Amino acid sequence: MKGGAVTTSRPTLAERRKTETRLDIARTAARLFAERGTADVTAEEIADASGIALRTLYRYTRTKEDAVEPMLATGAQRWLEIIAAGPRRLPRVNELQAAAVRSMAIDDGDDLELTRGLLRAMDDDAALRAVWHRINMEAERELARVLGDLAGPGTDPLRVRLLAAAAAGAIRIALEEWALDTTLPTAGPAAVAVRCMRALATGV
Repeated sequence: MKGGAVTTSRPTLAERRKTETRLDIARTAARLFAERGTADVTAEEIADASGIALRTLYRYTRTKEDAVEPMLATGAQRWLEIIAAGPRRLPRVNELQAAAVRSMAIDDGDDLELTRGLLRAMDDDAALRAVWHRINMEAERELARVLGDLAGPGTDPLRVRLLAAAAAGAIRIALEEWALDTTLPTAGPAAVAVRCMRALATGV
């Protein structure tokens, strides 16, 4: 979700192809980074493994580390779209939780396991952590905007920001815990997200 924008218009064929190309590059980079870390993977290797020229790679990503951003941001984008389509009022925590579970239930093939591998790799990789935290910060800011739009004028903006920060943080922690703890469910992070959001709702 570059810039965190939630879009509602139907993309053109060219836009869909561009999105799919970016996702293909992201998946290739994710596999390489999860296996070897960013320091030992070159942009040339990502381009070669993606079947594109290096020049083409840099048309889709600023740096080799940023190449994974489209895949990591997909879940947040879906979550925001589900929330934005909800009732025109400030959502309750349990509604944000339900939206998160819905967004995680969509089958992305191998993307979930690729994400898990990246989140595990970032524990020792500052470059990956920087990308992950930037994505989450952008998602939090966009969530605050969406919540503000739903709540309408007159709602305390501080309350909106706090809710956005808490909810986005709970989901981020759920994903990180699910990725790093091998005793947690392998099918997906939804159960961990529910635990985190319930803890938030009851006042951690």
